[in-house]
Amino acid sequence: MLARKLAVEALGTALLVFFAVGVATLSFGDGIALAGTSLAAGVVATALTFGLVMLVLVYSLGPVSGCHINPAVTVGFVCSGRMPLSEAAGYWLAQFVGGIAGAAVLYGVMRTTAVYQPGVTGLGANGWGDESDVGISAGGAFAAEVVLTFLFVFVVLSVTSRLGHRNAPGFAGIPIGFALAVVHLVGIPLTSTSVNPARALGPAIFAGGGALGQVWLFILAPVVGGLIAGGLHTALLPQPEPDASKAQKAA
Repeated sequence: MLARKLAVEALGTALLVFFAVGVATLSFGDGIALAGTSLAAGVVATALTFGLVMLVLVYSLGPVSGCHINPAVTVGFVCSGRMPLSEAAGYWLAQFVGGIAGAAVLYGVMRTTAVYQPGVTGLGANGWGDESDVGISAGGAFAAEVVLTFLFVFVVLSVTSRLGHRNAPGFAGIPIGFALAVVHLVGIPLTSTSVNPARALGPAIFAGGGALGQVWLFILAPVVGGLIAGGLHTALLPQPEPDASKAQKAA
């Protein structure tokens, strides 16, 4: 049922944002840095949280909706011919609603603490220039997000394909979670890592300021990365034909 799929996509996106962006806020927020004072400690903690949350959500929510919980992943499925545009539109709406809801709950919780300062601490939002830990340019941020998203979406498409199920049935969540952790290890110092337009928009709305002004890049670049991943996956990894014996039994 489509309504159930959309509810699951919204829930999964909200949970990803609340937990993973929550760790990012506690790791890098001005005046907090509870995960440690070093950049390396915060990067590792945040990357592992994104990966582990994604891993458990794939196994708990995947049987219902496929657990995209990321508009860029859904773009990849559409581009590779594995999802109709009409269904994808509902997924996109649900994911953005979930991302905003997760950020709203996180913002509300953080506001109850004694150390959170709205407009100063931030909310794990993405950025370039002064909003980046390494001062990356807008062009560099766009390129980085495209490449990072490409890798993540390509892995998702590969391990959830017919060929992926045939080679490693039941193990899709592990490479998906590890892939998300890996792209965050690289991307956090550069842009705080979006690779997910819904994850980017939700926190930016509540962080405001420069984060909200720059959020367009972290919506657009992951979409481009998802399109490239979908196209190359279709070209490089064609799907095998269904097993003949199974087809005969079904006939």
